[in-house]
Amino acid sequence: MVNQQTAIYRILDANLDRAREGLRIIEEWCRFGLNDKDNASSCKQMRQELGSWHKDEFRTARDTLNDVGTDLTHPQEEERESLNDLLQANLCRVQEALRVLEEYAKLHDGEFASAMKQMRYQVYTLESNLFGQSRLKLLTQCNLYLVTSPVDNFFTVVESALKGGLKLLQYRHKDQDDLVKLKEAYKLRQLCNNYGALFIVNDRIDLAMAVNADGVHLGQTDCPVGLARQLLGSGKIIGKSTTNPQEMAKAINDGADYIGVGPVYETPTKAGKKPAGLEYVRYAQNNAPIPWFAIGGIDGNNIRDVIKAGAKRVAVVREIMNAENPTETTKNLLKNF
Repeated sequence: MVNQQTAIYRILDANLDRAREGLRIIEEWCRFGLNDKDNASSCKQMRQELGSWHKDEFRTARDTLNDVGTDLTHPQEEERESLNDLLQANLCRVQEALRVLEEYAKLHDGEFASAMKQMRYQVYTLESNLFGQSRLKLLTQCNLYLVTSPVDNFFTVVESALKGGLKLLQYRHKDQDDLVKLKEAYKLRQLCNNYGALFIVNDRIDLAMAVNADGVHLGQTDCPVGLARQLLGSGKIIGKSTTNPQEMAKAINDGADYIGVGPVYETPTKAGKKPAGLEYVRYAQNNAPIPWFAIGGIDGNNIRDVIKAGAKRVAVVREIMNAENPTETTKNLLKNF
């Protein structure tokens, strides 16, 4: 049987290495992938601090040859679906290692344990900053936003649009059981990950959290933006529908990351809703300091009018969801920008 103190030293040694390795993977992407000096520097500082706690007695207790865990693995560790999955996995790895260090260090050195606790909070902040910046950067680059509607061959249509270059998808399915919504949302999130697209859930913050969506889109009668931010955290995207300048101003002041501007034209998606028209699009061009998407009845026949009125980004539903060839339709819509 291994001596108790030796076992604790081995645990501290292994998790100090694990945390530093995970941070180095994150640091490399911040440095070379994002040119993000601040977050790269934060990772480096944490690695150096971990190194200062890595005492010789911990390293001496290491026994790799007799470590029963070296052959343990899981299929999910053998491949990553996307860059985001790779980053998320290593952030989780660091957080788990820091929690182990915090708990076992309580048996060894209270100051060490306290330092690991504080570093764990630093990594939570790093996670929010990292994914928040990446998501917002991609959001600003998106010209076309697809909001789903129930159709035959639902997933085939969505994937076809992603193949056509779509980078922003909102899952909207009002009349469906929650279990079905959960399965559909999870599969859509996987599809978006595969194509490097953002995945937003309409209305349902709980569903967005359950499938780790990139954010949520809220209507005027849904949860307030501030509460959604508390629940989702700073790293997620929050969008808000607006139909007039007053609603726009409130959404911006409340901290929405983007807004919907419309409905521009009459649309069955918002049956009975009076269209805001191109005048509201022109107003948004002159007054909205955050990304905004013209929405409502926009299709291949009128998109040029909407862009001419000032829209740099548009959202569509039926034009793609009901298209005979969603891939080509998506490509053709994107050619307008």
